[in-house]
Parts: sequence; structure tokens; C-alpha cells
Amino acid sequence: MKVKVLAFALTTGLIAGIGLFILTWWMIITTGGNGQSTVIGAVLRGYNLSPIGSLIGFIWAFAAGFIGGALFASIYNKLAQSSDD
Repeated sequence: MKVKVLAFALTTGLIAGIGLFILTWWMIITTGGNGQSTVIGAVLRGYNLSPIGSLIGFIWAFAAGFIGGALFASIYNKLAQSSDD
């Protein structure tokens, strides 16, 4: 069974982006979110615990999830194709 690469990539991108967005807002609400830098901010340029940082984090996480999902689906399709032979 083949996986639709674009659909899988969009799904993983949205899950990653929305997940980081929600996590950021959870941290802002519970800790006061004063724009402090985080470990994730060391990897995702511009990300911090702030409302703008949550949008920047969404974009970065969506892009990473999209690329990772596309690679995973492509590799899966190649392996599924070779096992059918």
C-alpha cells in the first residue's frame, strides 16, 4: 500500500506546528512567558516563549514536520514497492 506523500507531509507538518504552538502558549500561560530563550530556541532561530515566538515556532515546526513527513513517506513507498516485487 502506497502513502500519498503530500498528504502525509502536510499532516505531519501541521501536527508538529500546532503541537509546538500549543506547547508555547501553555508555557506562556503557566510560567508568564517573558520572551526567554529555550533549548528549542537554540535550534529554531527566532523562537522564544512569546506570542511572536509561538508563530515563529509554528513555521519552523511545520517546515521540519513537512520535510520529515515527505522523506518518511517517500522512503516508505520505496520500501513498500521493493517488497511487492
